[in-house]
Amino acid sequence: YSRRGIPQALLTPTQQRCASNLPMNTVMLFVPQQEAWVIERMGRFHRILDPGLNFLIPIIDRIKYVQSLKEIVIDVPEQSAVSLDNVTLQIDGVLYLRIEDPYKSSYGVEDPEYAVTQLAQTTMRSELGKLTLDKVFREREVLNMNMVTQINQAADMWGIRCLRYEIKDIHVPPKVKEAMQMQVEAERRKRATVLESEGTRESQINVAEGKKQARILASEAEKAEQINQAAGEASAVIAKANAKAQAIEMLSQVLSQQHGGQAASLTVAEQYVSAFGNMAKQSNTIILPSNTSDITSMVTQAMGIYNSLTKKPLLKEKAEAIDVDKSQLISGRRTFPSDT
Repeated sequence: YSRRGIPQALLTPTQQRCASNLPMNTVMLFVPQQEAWVIERMGRFHRILDPGLNFLIPIIDRIKYVQSLKEIVIDVPEQSAVSLDNVTLQIDGVLYLRIEDPYKSSYGVEDPEYAVTQLAQTTMRSELGKLTLDKVFREREVLNMNMVTQINQAADMWGIRCLRYEIKDIHVPPKVKEAMQMQVEAERRKRATVLESEGTRESQINVAEGKKQARILASEAEKAEQINQAAGEASAVIAKANAKAQAIEMLSQVLSQQHGGQAASLTVAEQYVSAFGNMAKQSNTIILPSNTSDITSMVTQAMGIYNSLTKKPLLKEKAEAIDVDKSQLISGRRTFPSDT
C-alpha cells in the first residue's frame, strides 16, 4: 500500500514496509498485472485503471492509490491473552488476506493492513477468553476458523477478505508448563496401568479358555477311546463265540462220521499227557490220581463220560416218542398196518 502525505517517522515498521512513492502521470501509463491504480480527477474519485495500456489527462488526473491484488501475508505480533481458566498466554499468528474491492480499501480505511492487524489481535483476545487452556491446544483449527469469520465480518466494509489465519506459537508461563508436564506424565502412567491390567486380564482369560478347551478335548478323547475299546471287546467276544460255534459244529460233524470215537479217544489221551506234563511247571504241589500210569483206563473213563452225555438226549427223545404213542392209543387215533 502507498500512502502519500504521511511522515515516515509516524509509520510503524509494518507500515514502512508497505509505503512507496506513487507513479507520476505521464499521459500514457502501463499498469502491471494484479495491481489496481485508483485515479482521482480534480480531487474526486474518477476510475480504477485496468492492467495494460491506459491514458490520463495531465494535471487534471492524478494517481492517488496503488493497491496490490495479490494475496498478502501479515505477521500478527505476539500479544498477551487470558484464557477462560485465568491463564495468561503469549500468542502470535500469521494472517492471509486479499483486497477484493480497491475502492473500499482506498477510501474505507486509512491503512487497511494496520487495521486488519489490530482487528486480528483484538479478535484473538476475545476468542481465547472463551476457551480453557486445554481446549486452546486441542481446538486450534476451530479457533483459526472463528478468527477468519470474525475478521471477514468487520473487514467487509474495507474491501478486504481474510483467507485464513494460522496460530504460530503459544507460550505459557513456566509454572503452568510444569503443571501440564506433570499432568501429561500422570495421564501416561494411568494409561500404562490400564493397559497392563487389561493385558493381564486378557492373558488370564486366554489361559482359562485354553484349559477349558483342553479338558473338553481330553474328555471327548477318553469317551471315544472307551467307545472304541468296548466296540473292540464286543467284536472280539462275537468273533470268539462264532469261532467256538463253528468248532463245535465241525467237531459234531467229525464225531458223527465213521471212527469218530477213536479220534476223540486219541485227542483225550493227548490232552491227558499234555496236562500232566504242564502240571509240574505251574506248581510245586501236585495232586495225582492213584492210577496215573494207566492211561488206557483214564481214556476209557473219559470216553464213558462222553458216551453217557451223548446218550441222554437219545433216551429223552425215545421217551418222548413213547409218550406220543400212548396218547394216540388212548384217543383211538393210532393206526396199524394191515396184515398181509
